[in-house]
Amino acid sequence: MASEEASLRALESLMTEFFHSCTTNERKREIEELLNNFAQQTGAWRHCLFFLSNTRNEYVMMYSLTVFENLVNKMWIGVASQDKMEIRSCLPKLLLAQHKSVPYFIRNKLCKVIVDIGRQDWPMFYHDFFTNTLQLIQSPALAQLGLVMLKTTSEELACPREDLSVARKDELRKLLLEQVPTVLGLLTGILETYWDKHSVIASTPPPSPTSGESGNLFQALDSESQQLCCLVLECLAHLFSWIPLSTSITPTLLASIFHFARFGCDLRTKHKTGPFISSNSSSSNGHLDPGTVPPASNGGGRNGQQSEGSKEDRARLGVLAMTCVNELVSKNCVPMDFEEYLLRMFQQTFFLLQRLTRENNAHTIKSRLQELDESYLEKFTDFLRLFVSVHLRRIESSPQFPIVDFLALLFKYTFNQPTHEGYFACLDIWTVFLDFLTTKIKSRLADRESVLDRYKDALVLLLSEVLNRIQFRYNQAQLEELDDETLDDDQQTEWQRYLRQSLEVVAKVMELLPSHAFSTLFPVLQENLDVYLGLQQFIATTGTSRRLNITAENDCRRLHCSLRDLSSLLQAVGRLAEHFIGEVFAARFSDALAVVERLVDVTCYGSQTSLYDLETAVPSVLKPDLIDVHAQALAALQAYSHWLAQFYSEVHSQNQSQFLNLITSAIDASSPLITAKVPEKLLLSSCHLIVSITSTVRPVFLVTLPAVLNIFNLITTENQTHRLPQEAHLLVCRALSNMLLLPWPNLPENEQEWQTRSSNHASLLTALTREYLTSGHFPFSHHKILLKAVIQQTLPVLRDIVDSISGESTKSRQICYQSLQESVQVSLSLFPVFIQHPDVTDEMLAFFLTLFQALRVQMGVAFTGQIIQTFLNMFTREQLAASILQEGSAGCRVVQKFLKILQVVVQEPGQAFKPFLPSILSLCMEQVYPVVAERSSPDVKTEMFELLYQILHQNWRYFFKTSVLTSVQRGAGEETMENEAQFIAAMQAFGQSFLQPDIHIFKQNLSYLESLNSKHKLYHRKLFRTSMLFHFINVLLQVLLHKSHDLLQEEITLAIYNMASVDFDAFYSAFMPEFLNGCQGVDTSQRAVLARNFKLERDLPSFTQSMQRLVNDLRYYRLCNSSLPTGTIKL
Repeated sequence: MASEEASLRALESLMTEFFHSCTTNERKREIEELLNNFAQQTGAWRHCLFFLSNTRNEYVMMYSLTVFENLVNKMWIGVASQDKMEIRSCLPKLLLAQHKSVPYFIRNKLCKVIVDIGRQDWPMFYHDFFTNTLQLIQSPALAQLGLVMLKTTSEELACPREDLSVARKDELRKLLLEQVPTVLGLLTGILETYWDKHSVIASTPPPSPTSGESGNLFQALDSESQQLCCLVLECLAHLFSWIPLSTSITPTLLASIFHFARFGCDLRTKHKTGPFISSNSSSSNGHLDPGTVPPASNGGGRNGQQSEGSKEDRARLGVLAMTCVNELVSKNCVPMDFEEYLLRMFQQTFFLLQRLTRENNAHTIKSRLQELDESYLEKFTDFLRLFVSVHLRRIESSPQFPIVDFLALLFKYTFNQPTHEGYFACLDIWTVFLDFLTTKIKSRLADRESVLDRYKDALVLLLSEVLNRIQFRYNQAQLEELDDETLDDDQQTEWQRYLRQSLEVVAKVMELLPSHAFSTLFPVLQENLDVYLGLQQFIATTGTSRRLNITAENDCRRLHCSLRDLSSLLQAVGRLAEHFIGEVFAARFSDALAVVERLVDVTCYGSQTSLYDLETAVPSVLKPDLIDVHAQALAALQAYSHWLAQFYSEVHSQNQSQFLNLITSAIDASSPLITAKVPEKLLLSSCHLIVSITSTVRPVFLVTLPAVLNIFNLITTENQTHRLPQEAHLLVCRALSNMLLLPWPNLPENEQEWQTRSSNHASLLTALTREYLTSGHFPFSHHKILLKAVIQQTLPVLRDIVDSISGESTKSRQICYQSLQESVQVSLSLFPVFIQHPDVTDEMLAFFLTLFQALRVQMGVAFTGQIIQTFLNMFTREQLAASILQEGSAGCRVVQKFLKILQVVVQEPGQAFKPFLPSILSLCMEQVYPVVAERSSPDVKTEMFELLYQILHQNWRYFFKTSVLTSVQRGAGEETMENEAQFIAAMQAFGQSFLQPDIHIFKQNLSYLESLNSKHKLYHRKLFRTSMLFHFINVLLQVLLHKSHDLLQEEITLAIYNMASVDFDAFYSAFMPEFLNGCQGVDTSQRAVLARNFKLERDLPSFTQSMQRLVNDLRYYRLCNSSLPTGTIKL
């Protein structure tokens, strides 16, 4: 006894020293080693039992419990049965004796250790484990302890970790499911008891909610009752996460949960006296931890004041109750006999929603929601989202659920949200509802009008309110809070996200109610346009400066708001463009024409008056506003380019002058902005508009317009000093090239004027590449830097021109290549010169890659071959290695692009490029692969394996000569195989990649093997079947066992199944025994159990189950065996 006492004192001083701030790391390591060695001793648990019974030191208690936890979870199988009995008996006694005196985290840890024993031994060796927990719950003094035990049991037994065999996991779940009705009955009883005990009025069921706040309904719970109800709700939330929906979840239980959910809607005055206030409400706890030990009742709060802490506690009850509800509602699989319960739940929630959105003299809806607990509102919004996304289709047609009234309440709830995040979440719910309604209407053509009529009022209100919310005129205070500078992960600011989400809702309403949406939006747009168009009268010109004569602070503010609103409404109008084209073009023609004419007027006006160039009273605010409106008007007009294209093809013969005027004015509005002097935002918007007109609308008369000729002259005569910014220059060149290359719609081939267009295109490209083509004559050493700049300016433009016609007709591509031919020759001759300059080589290869993708037919076999040969000669092993080793560098990108070019080459059908296959394979396997094999190099590896896959897939007969007929006829001689060594090397490279940690490469390569199998029967080929199949299965099984690529479990199991199914008999009779015999860390009897449990399944679902069981149980046995003390004898 004395020695144990001494050990305890020593341990206490060690623990105190360990956690002392002055202790060095080295000393901490020494103490840690000492403690670990002590824990490893046989029988250490006896000392720990003594320590737990005799210490008040929290560190010592925690250490002792960790020793027990380790013993139970890792060494239990080797503990003598007598010792196990003693531990099973002592620990619960210790818990009962000390649960009130120890801190809650020690109590919870002790509960966890007891539950861990139950996980191993219940019911066979620990038959009263669960009944003890139930008895604790039923004993008023120990109910809290029982609930902590129950929650821990649910967490640890229902969803156990992998340190149990599958059979034991299944057994535990079955045992727990048998107990569920009893447990739910007990928990319901507790909730009902406390509700009845503290209800003041005869409790009215929620479907007819009592008027007034719940202050009239419910006395404040004392602290202990409060905690007990919190624990019950936490237990229920965890139980609901795994038990199936069934009649065990009774109407009484649901009603009780909803009683407590009402607490979240609870607005209590902070100091309210009255007879119904608890005499034991403690304000010291704030948010009660479910495990907090209740403070001793000391009569605090007898003055009858409801404390702020108590108000928070009630809100916590509401949050926990809604967590329970959400667990139930999140389940999509609803048995028939549970649908009625769901309906009841939604009725109950409907009344909660009524309560949340009720106005009275004291509170507006918004101020009510602001005073509620944030977590409760979040949970409630989650509930509404789940209800609408998962269950609305079930409930919507039920006469017992007032869906239209529900939408009215949701409307109130949405537009009174106290935070932006809350509002966004509610807009998401409306988006889901609108999608549901659109799908429903599309599938019910017969009664679509009656369905729409039912919801029309709700949609009309929604549209009008969302539009108001994006306007400063109605919502300035909130909108000014939004950040319009910081970009989020989606590269948009808070303001842009707000606007985008709002416009999505507007667009979805437009799809359902097109004419109404248009008649709502257009007048609002007109109103703001009138302000903008009226600004001309306020422009005063003095000498060279032009000034906007609006200076009064109030006028400037109103103008700022009007311009911001106009900008938003222009985006809204642009977003709706898709609803005027296609089948509805004719029906909505006049509306769309009105919009487009208005947009053309606005853009012309903006360009003529050059509002972006004005001096203003508040330049930091009004100037960006004026630029933004102009840019948004151009962008909105661009959005209607598909409508203009349809107008051109369907109506232009009758309305030629109208169409001509629209296009001419749009070009006239854009062309003056194409200069480096214009703000970039405006410049790019005009460039994009011209690109859309030339690529989507393609009017035949475009090339004759004076404004277009001006742009042509500007681009072809510009020099380094007056050059447009690179992006704008690129877009304008693309537009001019498109105008000359893309076929005109509605005209036959003989009227396309290809001859003229071809010579114009040639002269355009000659002008654009003037400096580049003369680069060969530069005195080299002197001009290398200048030449580098010219290459980096010219090639992106040429690449973009090629890219924009890659999907077009042969004629367009032919003309493009003729114009480019000289530039391509120059590029090829310059390539060797710059091979040591990866940034330039990167640009060149990007250009060649685009050429190969779009124009390889036009380039012809001979020249393409010459290019490939040049590249193969230039990329020596040393060159490749040097580039690859600089991960993420320009050199690395060069190798990637080179491999991409080879991918295009090997995919080309026909025999033209087959002669290059040996050298491409050799480059891949002998030069690139050895460098990347043992390095991560993810970017180069991705492209190299893609190339390897394309070589195998597109050139299968390079390796397997067998005809289809021969392969179908079983036993028709052996397969003829060629280039076997290269095939084996490729397969080894794939196999090697499965041994490495990169999950993306793993996933990609697994899909490549599966693809080769489905297209070419890879796994059935004799060479693969006899010498590789089992190696691959073995590697994939080891990956499953090591859990290194757990995200790909399904894909790996499917691949193993496909490989095994080549010859199931051999898999079960040869591979599996060999695999199990080679397994380390398991004994013979365990191998026999594993073999016995691995059923000879041949269908995928059963095979998958068997595989999961094998992996789980093998890991479990290894875990058990590694934890056994040395010399343990197992029977």
